[in-house]
Order: sequence, then C-alpha cells, then structure tokens
Amino acid sequence: MVFPEYRPRRMRSTASFRSLIRETHLSADQFIYPIFVMPGKKIREEIPSMPGVFRVSVDMLAKESKECLDLGINSVILFGLPEKKDSMGSGAHAKDGIIQRAVRELKNKHPQLMVVTDVCLCEYTDHGHCGCLIDKKVDNDATLEILAKTALSHAQAGVDMVAPSDMMDGRIAEIRAALDENNFESIPIMSYAVKYASAFYGPFRDAADCAPQFGDRRSYQMDPANSREALREATLDVDEGADILMVKPAVAYLDIISKLKDEFDLPIAAYHVSGEYAMIKAAAANGWIDEEKVMLETLLSIKRAGADIIITYYAKEIAKLLRK
Repeated sequence: MVFPEYRPRRMRSTASFRSLIRETHLSADQFIYPIFVMPGKKIREEIPSMPGVFRVSVDMLAKESKECLDLGINSVILFGLPEKKDSMGSGAHAKDGIIQRAVRELKNKHPQLMVVTDVCLCEYTDHGHCGCLIDKKVDNDATLEILAKTALSHAQAGVDMVAPSDMMDGRIAEIRAALDENNFESIPIMSYAVKYASAFYGPFRDAADCAPQFGDRRSYQMDPANSREALREATLDVDEGADILMVKPAVAYLDIISKLKDEFDLPIAAYHVSGEYAMIKAAAANGWIDEEKVMLETLLSIKRAGADIIITYYAKEIAKLLRK
C-alpha cells in the first residue's frame, strides 16, 4: 500500500509532539472571572443554578479576588445586586452603590487586579429591563444619559474598564464622551457589541435577580438568526470608540466570533455565559460527560474561533487545570 509523503499521525504519537505543534493555547491571564456582589456582610452563598459560583458581599471580595490572583487570573468583572430598585435604575450610578463600593474595596485591597464593571440597568430597575420605559417600551435615547452617568460613577470609584451590556443604540459614543469630558480618557470600553437575545442567560438572571417582569429583550438584543447584522453592530461600536468587542453568548456563536476576528483588528472577547456553564455542570453531575475534558474542549473552541479574551465562570477551574 502506497501512503502519501505526509503522515499526520507522526506528529500525534506522543504528548511532547502534540504539545510542540499545538495551535491554540489557553492562558489564565486571558480569562475574566465574573463576580456577583450583594448587600450584607460575611455573605458567600452558592447560586443553585450555577454550582461553584457564589454571590458575595463587599467585605468578602478581597478573599474571592485573591484566589483569582493566586491562580494567575488577573481580571474580574462585577455585577451588582442593589438593596433597592426603582423604575429608572438610579442605584446603578449612586455614589455609594453596590458596585461603586465593590470597586473601591478591590482597588484598595488588590490594586494590581484589573476590575471591569458591567454597565447596564437591568439589575437596578424594578421592571428588569435594560433601560428607561415609556408605555412599557424601552426608550433608547433617554437611557443613554443614565448609562453614561453609571459608567462615569464607576470610573470615579476607580474601575479599570467599563463594559456596557445594554445594547442601546449610541451608548458607546455617549459613554466615551462622558468619560473623556471628565478626564477619564484612559478608561477603555469593552463593548458587548454583539449580544444576542439568547435563551442561555437563565441562570444569570437568577443570580443577578434581573429577569424582565414583563415581555422580553428582543427589541434591543439581537436576533439569534442574524449573522451579517453582527458586523453592522460591531462597526458602529468601533466608530463610536470601543476598545474591545465582545460576543455573547460564546459557544452557540463561534461563527460570529470568527467573523469579528477576521473583520476587525481590535481585541475580541467572548462571554461563556451562565447557561453554557450550567449545562456542562448538569451533565457532569449526572455522570454523562467528563467535566474537566468538556470544559477544556469548550474553552479551546472559543479561543480557536478567535477570542483573545474569555469571560467564564470556569476561570478558576481551568486555571487550576492549566497549572497541572
């Protein structure tokens, strides 16, 4: 039997060969670990739909973030659960709000940690939508001012980067202008540029207590059927001053990550969301899959598709695995 000159199996025969030619690598310093911050003291409560993920009070943040730093994870993104909510989401930009206090605590205790904040109103509104309402419809332009005030308040608290997730038209330009006008031109914006109206967000909405009280978010988040629209959305954010473009969710939208990587020269982030995380956890708990191997394969697929940064609830577990 005649074989071709090139035999691919030659380079797969040992672990050393496989490692030598490996095209895609994961690194702990390119993960961002999400943290849910809640009112109270000495609280660290596990989220039932997200095993291994916890809501923590501000006084527990230093311990939580030190674990990240010890594992080589240098970045976290914060989501806040306020004590009170109202129709305008005013707690989002309160000077002594939950996220503002959390940022100050983290930058005081671990100044080397990169602290990113989610900028949205859904966690702070009593109706659970991502903006101001007029006749039960989200008013895009009225929301922009509040988002800009929120991002500015995070910058004043000492945040390293803001990440608007609301999907309002024009919010990157509004936030960029507010930051620049107040001498925070060095604060970058990681835009949720391509955020789909996905069914994979369920556990997150439980964790952050931000499910819409009526209707859904399909009038402002993207239709999962659309691909070309992702490029239009990302282009708008680039033109408005975004520094990093994010795709959310990740695994169900690997093709979109790849498109953005090919089209733009900005760093690409991908959010491995709560539902994608919870499915692996649930299948592993039932003994149907090897969690460690599926976790690794999943995160490799996100990186292989083109993501430079991965936001994932698995950050700590994968960092421990990489250390082996």
